[in-house]
Amino acid sequence: MRKIFVFIIAISISCKGDEPSPTPAALYFPPAGTAWETTTPASLGWDETKILELKTFLATTNSRALIVLKDGKIVIEEYLGKQLVNTTLDFNSSSNWYWASAGKTLTSALVGMAESQGKINFDTKTSDYLGVGWTALTTTQENKITVRHQLTMTTGLDDGVTNTDCTDPACLIFKAEPGSRWAYHNAPYTLLDGVITTATGKNLNTYVTDELKSKIGMDGQYIKSGDNNVFYSPPRSMARFGLLLLNKGKWDETQVVPESYVNLMTTTSQNINLAYGYLTWLNGKDSYRIPQSQITFQGSLSPDAPADMFAAMGKNGQLINVVPSMNIVVVRMGDDPDTGLVPFIFQNDLWKKLNTIIKK
Repeated sequence: MRKIFVFIIAISISCKGDEPSPTPAALYFPPAGTAWETTTPASLGWDETKILELKTFLATTNSRALIVLKDGKIVIEEYLGKQLVNTTLDFNSSSNWYWASAGKTLTSALVGMAESQGKINFDTKTSDYLGVGWTALTTTQENKITVRHQLTMTTGLDDGVTNTDCTDPACLIFKAEPGSRWAYHNAPYTLLDGVITTATGKNLNTYVTDELKSKIGMDGQYIKSGDNNVFYSPPRSMARFGLLLLNKGKWDETQVVPESYVNLMTTTSQNINLAYGYLTWLNGKDSYRIPQSQITFQGSLSPDAPADMFAAMGKNGQLINVVPSMNIVVVRMGDDPDTGLVPFIFQNDLWKKLNTIIKK
């Protein structure tokens, strides 16, 4: 009898182990326009009593918008403007705001799309697209720089020049062999705009509209600001792009950005800064580097944020945080919460607040 009992338990355990793991919730994709389904924090088991503390944090850090998506639906959406000190700006879901360097991740996606269309080769020398003499280097030195180096911040061009935004050849001088040094340098990134234009035959705004915005219901445009092309959009458009990346570049049933390229964007791109993919920041790595420094810091970029999170981050706290394990997208727009070119400290502080609300 005891042998039969043990045998039944063994079968039960074996069968339980064969049970399929829970299926992730299906993602919701909002239609074009202003309609967007919402869900309440309480329905997810989140702690609504902590949201007031989050609002206070947003106000005291010059935030103008925060959106939290779960499974594609809006759970938290806060807008601040007149509530902030020293401003009369009434900020809302239709207000346009700049992405700053968070737009690097958008530009990266465009390059990946053009590559999948056979119009760009990552390992082709950049001068094939920008012409010989786009830098102050010798022709031999210049020919070693490729599009992939631009995408991974490893061109070897000197980021110690007076104006790191300057894209004139005289500002682009030799510092190290391409691929041997990681440096957060705006100018080589900005010149990817010229690569896209030459390769596709379309200017930046036309290409992003035809190939991406029109397919996911996104608004916004690149606006020239000094040497830079800065993307501006309403907060929900930023959230749409985050949702696209959450779903590996697929919007509902339409593959917009190749999944293989999203995987490249969100994987360490070189062995110098483990927290950097293709113009995208990566959390949960063993070490990281930050702009204007060649020091390697041990630990995760934002230790209080989920380890699998990847992020688009821009000056003055422009953020897109994507967390695949939780089906969550977090978007923040606003003025400067700190002085960093990349707001990884603010990002961590934001997640300290979100962790008191979100129950896994």
